[in-house]
Amino acid sequence: MKQIIASQDAPAAIGPYAQAVKAGATVYLSGQIGLDPATMTLVDGIEAQAERVFASLAAVAQAAGATLDDAVKVNIYLTDLGNFTTVNEAMARHFRQPYPARATVGVKELPRGALVEVEAILVIGGR
Repeated sequence: MKQIIASQDAPAAIGPYAQAVKAGATVYLSGQIGLDPATMTLVDGIEAQAERVFASLAAVAQAAGATLDDAVKVNIYLTDLGNFTTVNEAMARHFRQPYPARATVGVKELPRGALVEVEAILVIGGR
């Protein structure tokens, strides 16, 4: 049985998908870009976008009854791998050890001209 998860503290989906889907104890968080949930506009710069992305993921996780500490896998997409360190620093502010498994991939472009997108898989109680 799957349950659709949504939070007003994260941007609304900009396509035919849910912010997250919960199946049993597993929560699949859709990719978030640096959109301000109130205005649905992209925040400026890689630091602000990275912070916004992780704040949005945390909000959706909370709506599912979880936290980012429940993350077991994170995928990060960057339009410029030169921003790797900046995104690492933002992630370190939002996650605690033991950290989840992770992949970081350089991509040509992201929706709405975003510089970073992050998706995650959580297992509630999996810590």
